[in-house]
Amino acid sequence: MTSHPEFGERTPGTEVAKVFADQVRGKTILITGVSPKGIGAATALALASQSPALLILASRTQSKLDEVAAQIRTSHPSTRIETVPLDLSSQSAIRTAAETIATLTPRLDILINNAGVVVTTRQSTPEGIEAQFGTNHIGPFLLTNLLLPLLRNAAVTNPPGATRIVTLSSAGHRLSPIRFSDYNFVNDKPVPPEEDHFRPLAGAFAKCTEDGYNGIVTYAQSKTANVLMTVELQKRLGRVGIGAYSLHPGSIETELSRNQDEELNAQFLKVAPYWKTLDEGCSTTLVAALDPALNEPKGLYLDNCQFKDPYPHASDPVAAERLWKLSEELVGQKFDLEAL
Repeated sequence: MTSHPEFGERTPGTEVAKVFADQVRGKTILITGVSPKGIGAATALALASQSPALLILASRTQSKLDEVAAQIRTSHPSTRIETVPLDLSSQSAIRTAAETIATLTPRLDILINNAGVVVTTRQSTPEGIEAQFGTNHIGPFLLTNLLLPLLRNAAVTNPPGATRIVTLSSAGHRLSPIRFSDYNFVNDKPVPPEEDHFRPLAGAFAKCTEDGYNGIVTYAQSKTANVLMTVELQKRLGRVGIGAYSLHPGSIETELSRNQDEELNAQFLKVAPYWKTLDEGCSTTLVAALDPALNEPKGLYLDNCQFKDPYPHASDPVAAERLWKLSEELVGQKFDLEAL
């Protein structure tokens, strides 16, 4: 259980940050996917209000980073802000960003993997990986592992479990397990039943392009991957005092939906009972990142500021280990966490 069971769907992130001010003060925190009118920016603003030592904002578009940084500097001029260009669809760009981050700080207390994309037509990363799996999972997987030395440095002096890796997933993870036999969704062979997506999909969620690509199902696979990565991080990093959690932030209208057509937007409106403000949308992230009650692992996945069980395919330890090995293959690097 979290330390504040009264927190819920409509709790503002600014309130969460204020309650956990002692866990923010003096900390170095990295947030990915920071842009105006997004929950990354709302997360950054809430954290900046409680005097962190350093906020590192990372995102693909420098002008958007600059806009958010300027807003924070105006509201909280004593907070140190650094920005880092980061394109999670490009492994070379991720490696460059990780090197840059290491020049800014020797330690990282909290990593918030907030960035993500939604696409409705078939696209690929420069490495040839389906865009949503490549950007939403492989990107954070690589970045997180490259930054583990900085997290380990913080964990040496922080209380066990207070150093955190928080990865945003989605309730949409329930629609698809990992399609290990066809993670790029080429659809050139039969899919094993245990890897197939939920059927039937509602309305516009079932729409495919002419080549059989379904952006909702591929997005769901990437969100399942976010939870499974957290399963493996918990298993591998608990011994060195680093905690890891995943979460559903809720339904929030952001630029994430900019590639969706009106029919798809209407379908989301049907299934989401309540649409959160940006401030409400960052609250679960902040509970996962800051609540000292979570120093001792009590769960895996949060929704509306409280623990909730993800769908079984997203918490399967066998699938988590298999995904970790696949992810190492796709980035061309093995990560020896035992050496940390």
